Amino acid sequence: MTNISANPIVLDTRVSGTGPGIVLAHGATGSIDANFGPLIPLLAEAHTVTASDYPADDTHLELDALADALVADAATERFALIGFSLGTAVAVRAAVRHPDRVAGLVLAAGIAKADNRTRLALDIWDAFLERGDRESFARFALHAAFSPAFTNGLPPQEVAAALAGIAGREPGGAAAQLDLIRRVDTTADLAAVAVPTLVVAATGDLLVDPANHRFLAAHLPGAEYAELESGHVLMAEKTQEWHRLVLDFLERHGL
Repeated sequence: MTNISANPIVLDTRVSGTGPGIVLAHGATGSIDANFGPLIPLLAEAHTVTASDYPADDTHLELDALADALVADAATERFALIGFSLGTAVAVRAAVRHPDRVAGLVLAAGIAKADNRTRLALDIWDAFLERGDRESFARFALHAAFSPAFTNGLPPQEVAAALAGIAGREPGGAAAQLDLIRRVDTTADLAAVAVPTLVVAATGDLLVDPANHRFLAAHLPGAEYAELESGHVLMAEKTQEWHRLVLDFLERHGL
């Protein structure tokens, strides 16, 4: 049975393509374009893709309400849900609350419940946001969100450009989304997920320990598991490999 949240959340949603449904769930302080931009046109060649950004203000977020909002905005009755980071918890909760709507899951660099290292990273993140120190935050993000091999492989001019790009982007709703990560807990939901699922781990993830990714794979019934040698932002480090994993999974399961 479909659940309806008593406190609906308004999303900024756009739809592209035609065919079987895909719904995207982005990570905290990210966006649809940042997390899925290059993947969307590939998906839209054979799918109807619903892409929703979370509220860009201080709207209080609850996991149930956010999951319900994504489902409510979906352009198709049935769909596969692709989640990244925080979006994996949103996707799992949506699958449990709306089993009549969710047909499959792809969960990348995911988390069921924040561990100590994740909470410490959130504390640092919050401190930078509260002070408005975008330059220091950019250094933290480039250090923590990418693998050592990726960051150390950047020439100096690209490091400078990356820092400037991160510092210059001020996504709305960051505080509410970071707060939600602290509170999410889908550990009790995992056993109830009854759809084809692919878990993609980032083996060099310094932001969300890869043990969290492996936990999802171990506790989701029948989940497929794949690894990318990447930091947390795997779609930036291993773009082609990420695209192949997603498209192959969807094709094999008729999603």
